[in-house]
Amino acid sequence: MTGSRATPTPTATAHDRHRSGLALLVIASCQLMVVLDVTIVNIALPHMQKDLGFSTENLSWVVNAYTLTFGGLLLLGGRLGDILGRRRVFIFGVLLFVFASLLGGLSQEGWQLLAARSLQGVGGAIASPTALSLITTTFREGPERNRAFGVFAGVSAGGSAIGLLAGGMLVEWLDWRWVLFVNVPIGLLIAFATPRFIPESERHPGHFDVLGALTSTVGMVLLVYGFIRASEDGWTDGLTLGSFATAIVLLAVFIMIERGSKQPITPLWMFRDRNRAGSYAMMLSLAAALFGMFFFLTLFVQNVLEFSPLRAGLAFLPVSAVIAVSAGLTSQLLPRWGPKPFMVVGALLAAIGLGWLTLTDVHSSYLGSILGPMLVFGFGMGMQFVSLTLMAVSGVAPKEAGAASGILNATQQVGGSLGLSILVTTFGTASRNEQAEQLRIIRQEVSPAQYEQLSRTEVLPPPWGAEVLTSGVSSAFVVAACFAVLAALVALFVIQVRPADLARLQGGATPLAAEGADDGEADGPTPGAEATRRDPDVPSPDPDDPGPGPGTDRPTKGL
Repeated sequence: MTGSRATPTPTATAHDRHRSGLALLVIASCQLMVVLDVTIVNIALPHMQKDLGFSTENLSWVVNAYTLTFGGLLLLGGRLGDILGRRRVFIFGVLLFVFASLLGGLSQEGWQLLAARSLQGVGGAIASPTALSLITTTFREGPERNRAFGVFAGVSAGGSAIGLLAGGMLVEWLDWRWVLFVNVPIGLLIAFATPRFIPESERHPGHFDVLGALTSTVGMVLLVYGFIRASEDGWTDGLTLGSFATAIVLLAVFIMIERGSKQPITPLWMFRDRNRAGSYAMMLSLAAALFGMFFFLTLFVQNVLEFSPLRAGLAFLPVSAVIAVSAGLTSQLLPRWGPKPFMVVGALLAAIGLGWLTLTDVHSSYLGSILGPMLVFGFGMGMQFVSLTLMAVSGVAPKEAGAASGILNATQQVGGSLGLSILVTTFGTASRNEQAEQLRIIRQEVSPAQYEQLSRTEVLPPPWGAEVLTSGVSSAFVVAACFAVLAALVALFVIQVRPADLARLQGGATPLAAEGADDGEADGPTPGAEATRRDPDVPSPDPDDPGPGPGTDRPTKGL
């Protein structure tokens, strides 16, 4: 009958919006829980060291154990959701993260905490890329998905600052173990709410690329470990060089495996799109700057400005606020102007903020020298994360959304780890040079016995120690600013936005024939563009099609 399909009523529409809002709240809450765990333990590290007997060198592995497993397994986590169903894999990752957090909070020995942190990384690597994939299948392309990405990007970018604040509150008011215990009730609520508000995605037939997953994971872990080892033991250390060499070999083998696989864990054709490849490169550079900013400012405000853990956490709250505001504005304005202007300006603002921070010294104050550059940096990063997220995953077929989001998340975590290691190495070199200078000054002001003790321990008291720390932090910010400038250059010279891309962002139809003509391709829809216009709940016409193979000459178009 003609009237059998009723027009949706305003009440039904409001109900759908309410349900979509709750679905986004669940997804964003998971991402916040996973992202802030990178920084929430930072303020608690001295207390962990005292209770569990860590040496100063081994203490760094409380952070590194999480980052290594998280960054190394993200690609596999994204693929799990594609094949097994994203909602069920999402719930499994959240519950694994909760279980590991509980074990970490109950730890009585150092090795137990490190094992729990590694297991947390595994859970996060499963949940995080699946969360981003759920946005691509839950929200329709256009303004609705733009807003969802804006919220997701704001949470991803601001999670580090929120983690520092939450860590300060929990350590000062309760105990260091609560930086881990707090994940348990939050994660259980997320797992309980997920099947009620998020539909299960289509399961795409396929197999797990075990060799690809193994070589990429171990290769990335060794690459990250090599940089971390270099920051501690130098670039000529045998284990450092061995880690780099093995990592290069494994990653080369990984590329060879992916080129010959029918269903690769990382479809290499994604990198043929210059916009998507440029987005990955920008995320790599900007994540390094972001991790470095939080790490070194945390040291500065506590050791030089002498802030308490809670006050240190509160000092970063304005960054979270300005990132959220910037991300919201960008998601609203992006359909009109496209992502490129926001990518260029955002990277330049980040570089300006980091360059401003290089002027800090022992006489700097929070209001006079720290707050301003942090706000400039945060506003630029809010613009970046919305644009980069849309650029990296738009136009990807639903069956490949997990791999695309896994690559994006992997570049963020690996970029942050590798970049932070480079910045720590810069910090160490500058600090050692400044320490030698301060020892020459101290020798004229203290007794020979005191000078001998200070030279032996290499720990200088105030005000000399503050001079050493400040010199290292300032030098690290110089390199971090260079990372942001590199991202701006990529945005300026690599990223291209066509009129058809703006039509897609505004929720309109994409003139595929014209697009293909512009690119010198034959008329007809590309696999990714066709998939993104289909309703996510409607099965693909050919579910057994593995998608573009290694020899495909028609890559999916990015934004």
